[in-house]
Amino acid sequence: MKLKYKSLCLVILGFLLTAALHAQQGEVNISQDSDIDKLLEFKKDIKTSKVYKIQVYQSVDPDKAQREKSNFLNSYDQWPVEIVWNTPNYKVWVGNFATRLEAERAGVKIKKQYMNAIIFQPKTDKD
Repeated sequence: MKLKYKSLCLVILGFLLTAALHAQQGEVNISQDSDIDKLLEFKKDIKTSKVYKIQVYQSVDPDKAQREKSNFLNSYDQWPVEIVWNTPNYKVWVGNFATRLEAERAGVKIKKQYMNAIIFQPKTDKD
């Protein structure tokens, strides 16, 4: 009987202590210089990440590349298009996509008309 009484007292004591304890609550205040916000806005404007492009055409003839660029712009005018010369080909590149996913989504639309379109990251001088 003594053991049951002690066990019962410990269980009741445990419940009372649990009910009496409360989690601590606090408040965090962050103070920062206003120049940090300006710096973050400035950083958004700077292109620091690599971009993805879609190549839709290549040819050794610059006139054919120019015609294909015009044809592309007639069909899809929502992305920038440029002609790049890489020896010996003139290539028609589309877009400046920030993520691979964004390029893939555009690629699905573009591949309906340009089946050989490829998504890539152009090499820069720093690579």
